[in-house]
Amino acid sequence: MDTAFHARAGVRVGCDIGGTFTDIVLAMPDGRLYVNKTSTTPENLGLAITRGLQALIDQAGIAAGDIAEIVHGTTTASNTILQKVGARTAVLTTEGFRDVLEIARIRTPTMFDLGWSKPQPLAPRRYRRGIRERIDAQGRVVTPLDEEQLLREVGELAGEGVAAIAICFLNSYINPAHERRAKALIEAAFPSLLLSVSCDVLPEIKEYERTSTTVVNAYILPAMRTYLARLKDDLARMGVTASLQVMASNGGMMGIASATEKPVFAVASGPAGGVAGAAQIGALSGDRDLIVFDMGGTTAKASIIAAGTPSLTNEYEFRDGISAPSRFIKGGGYVLKVPAIDIAEVGAGGGSIAGIDAGGLLCVGPESAGAYPGPACYGNGNDRPTVTDANMVLGYLNPKALAGGSLAVNAELSRDAIARHIAAPLNLDVLAAAHGIRQVANVNMARAIRAVTVERGRDPRDMAMIAFGGGGPLHAVSVARLLGITRVIAPIMAGVFCSAGMLSADAEHNFVKAVLRRLDDCEPAALAAIADDLRAQGRDILASEGYANAAVETVVFADVRYLGQSSELTVPLAAGALDASALDRLKDDFNAEYARTFGYSSDEPLELVNMRVSAYGRSGQRLDFGHCKVDASALAGESGVRMVSFSADEPPRETRLVPRGALTRQKMDGPLIIESYDTTIVVPPRCSAHADGVGNIIIDLHQETA
Repeated sequence: MDTAFHARAGVRVGCDIGGTFTDIVLAMPDGRLYVNKTSTTPENLGLAITRGLQALIDQAGIAAGDIAEIVHGTTTASNTILQKVGARTAVLTTEGFRDVLEIARIRTPTMFDLGWSKPQPLAPRRYRRGIRERIDAQGRVVTPLDEEQLLREVGELAGEGVAAIAICFLNSYINPAHERRAKALIEAAFPSLLLSVSCDVLPEIKEYERTSTTVVNAYILPAMRTYLARLKDDLARMGVTASLQVMASNGGMMGIASATEKPVFAVASGPAGGVAGAAQIGALSGDRDLIVFDMGGTTAKASIIAAGTPSLTNEYEFRDGISAPSRFIKGGGYVLKVPAIDIAEVGAGGGSIAGIDAGGLLCVGPESAGAYPGPACYGNGNDRPTVTDANMVLGYLNPKALAGGSLAVNAELSRDAIARHIAAPLNLDVLAAAHGIRQVANVNMARAIRAVTVERGRDPRDMAMIAFGGGGPLHAVSVARLLGITRVIAPIMAGVFCSAGMLSADAEHNFVKAVLRRLDDCEPAALAAIADDLRAQGRDILASEGYANAAVETVVFADVRYLGQSSELTVPLAAGALDASALDRLKDDFNAEYARTFGYSSDEPLELVNMRVSAYGRSGQRLDFGHCKVDASALAGESGVRMVSFSADEPPRETRLVPRGALTRQKMDGPLIIESYDTTIVVPPRCSAHADGVGNIIIDLHQETA
């Protein structure tokens, strides 16, 4: 057990791998922060981490052994699914249910799209085998597990090169005996096979969601294990022996042991760190309702924070295009029924490539130039224009170098790429074409924000926007104007904010137990016993990660629905004894939440579907944005003026360049270009900007004149 990082105050590191840059934040015990952006190395993702971390170790003047904890947001799981490079995966299920994975929920994300095709299952049909066994809905054994057939089928699958097996028997959420026995038999006979068992991954009703989640977990198991093991070895060679934590999709951390057993809980790993940090910034600034806008090199993400709490979901779909855990859009991807921050994502980032489609229209993304060859201005051989190239041509970006001078660029290459591929085919001048690229990207990103606001019944005009990522502050005001938002916050370390946010997160693990009884038939004592058992599981796993019992906090939730419904809402149970009065409060809380969500409630009987417990490991070493000091080099930027084009209808205008560190609480009227090591903040005309007491930049959008 690695408990060293809890025993002493030490240096902590947050790192987030993006499609273009790998961002690292190093936090000293006294609150000083050092930041680094290093080009992502797709051939070996950990290489960028070790390079960037070594640069920060040298800059901070510390030894590698001084680092006590590393919190990592990884794209390994998501990239494995997107690129279809996961393990050869098999499924063992109850006889007769071989095609559950393929039948799915018979939904399509776009009703009238005749060209849409269902995603190919991660486990092809030839690797899905029905096993003779049956447990009924009450948990009684109807047909014993056929152990001989099980081992015969697994032997055949192993002979065909299967590396991972998902075990998903019907009704195992009520009685896991057959799954447990199957796991034990396979581990004894075929120790090299990796197993993902549904009663461990997702012991919940709904056979498709449970099967899909368990299969995704099996599919990404080898890639995640290999990556994390290699990263740990690379860090050890540097002399770093720190505890390695992985950011989970729900905004909490989990130890490396959990991440290598249940990587499905970390598919949306990186973006969750930014949302966790944004909630803290909102609390400090008094903005309890926030739109979170994160634009990186490959994608842009949006989420909301309501009443100071990130919006969470227990189910989302991972897919290409716009990936959103919306209750209105289903059927287009791989279902993951795991706790996650409610994030919508579109393929629009700084590296997104612009082109002309078959209909002669300008389009941007989702294809990205990535870290290599990168945008045309990088000079690495890509001659197709990207959003970054458009920003370069318009004057928003430093025409000589990015990332504090560490990345040389050539603005003429951006101009040539836009002229050849966009301006000439559309008979436009280069500036108009660049504005067109930027506008299409902005509209795409506004679509993601609408997915988490308007589609959730929230009016974006009533909320402030917090914008981060390398491209977020570049586009934030333009996107905000499309949505009627009047206040934008560029937080401290905006360009590496996901990494910083990871350092503010607590450890978190979630546990669930199926109940499936009418609420008025439930015995409070039986439910209390379930809650106590789930709490004990949480304390045990947090103890294995070094958290003392006094540092553990648990919260109990209930999944409730009206009798006869097929979906449920998750409602927290009031603290205190789980007695009859607590169940009465649960009924009232559910009706209130149902009315808030759907606009009405009912007097129908209620059904308790699941009991849940979230266990949190608290630590006084978490990053406090109210008491940190960013190294001066990260706040440096150019001074002077530059010609910048803010509108296709107006000529470029002379615009003041301001280093981020020079901003004070006194408002400065736009137009301004605010530069720092990690990002560029654009303050267009009819806006003003100032720094708050924390170091965030606040941009106020004034009403457009007629």
